Parts: sequence; structure tokens; C-alpha cells
Amino acid sequence: MIGISDAEYAGMVNRWGTPNWVRLKSSNLPDRYVRHADRIARVDAYPFDPYQDQMWRMVPGLADSAGVSFESVNYPGNYLRHYDYAVRLDPNDGTATFRADATFHRTAGLADGTWSSFRSHNFPTRYLRHYDYRLRIDPLGAGSPAIDRQDATFRVTA
Repeated sequence: MIGISDAEYAGMVNRWGTPNWVRLKSSNLPDRYVRHADRIARVDAYPFDPYQDQMWRMVPGLADSAGVSFESVNYPGNYLRHYDYAVRLDPNDGTATFRADATFHRTAGLADGTWSSFRSHNFPTRYLRHYDYRLRIDPLGAGSPAIDRQDATFRVTA
């Protein structure tokens, strides 16, 4: 795959604007992006099919507008949410529990402050992270092992 230059990207943004979706790139597995596959949230090496599985609308948090929720682009109305600490893609059932499970608070990246980490709204000591290529929420902080903090750090990108 061949990338584009900054000038080419700027030209496209000037002509068409920025996309209304984002991707989440893993900090410590830089060829991998957050995606859903069979309703399971995971990090997989790009490219994969369908490529839309990695595209998210980052919308105001369903439980708290100061947070964010990740709505699937190819399955509108379906959001990343944790259930029993595992993260999956589910349709919004309108319950308070779902809204809380699907809301995350964006913070400076635990491994790199220029990237992002996402703290669970209803389990505030737990962060979105990958483990064995699957997403989950685990208790993490500044004292956590470096590898765990890297697993919980993502670049929000187009």
C-alpha cells in the first residue's frame, strides 16, 4: 500500500472536507486498527475486508455528552460497548446500562500523551485496551506495566 503526501491530503481536504468517521490505530501494533468482526471488537492488521469494519463515528457519549461513543459506520445504530468487560458491537437498546457501557472518556494516551486512551464511563478505573487482539476494559493507570499502557493507547485518525 502506498501512502499519500501531506500536500496531497491537504488538497483532498480542501476539495472534499474531512471524513465524518475516524479509525483507531493501535500504539504498539501500528499496522492494526480497531474493528468489529462477528460483533467482537478487536485489532486487526489492515487491509482487511470489509474495510468499513474499522470506521467509526465518534459521537457525544450516549450517557454523558462530555464523553464519546463509537457508532459503526457500516452498521448505523450499533455501538462499541463493554459487556462483562469484553468489548463488542451491539445495537443501542435505549437502556441506561447500554448508554453507560457505550460511553468512554477520552484522555491523554497512557503510553504517549500525544495519542489517546479511553476510560470507561461506568467503570472509571478501567480503560479500553486490546489483549490477545480483542478489545476489553481493564483497570489501568500510570503505575501499570508499560505494555498494558501501550495496549490502551490509540491514535484517532481518518
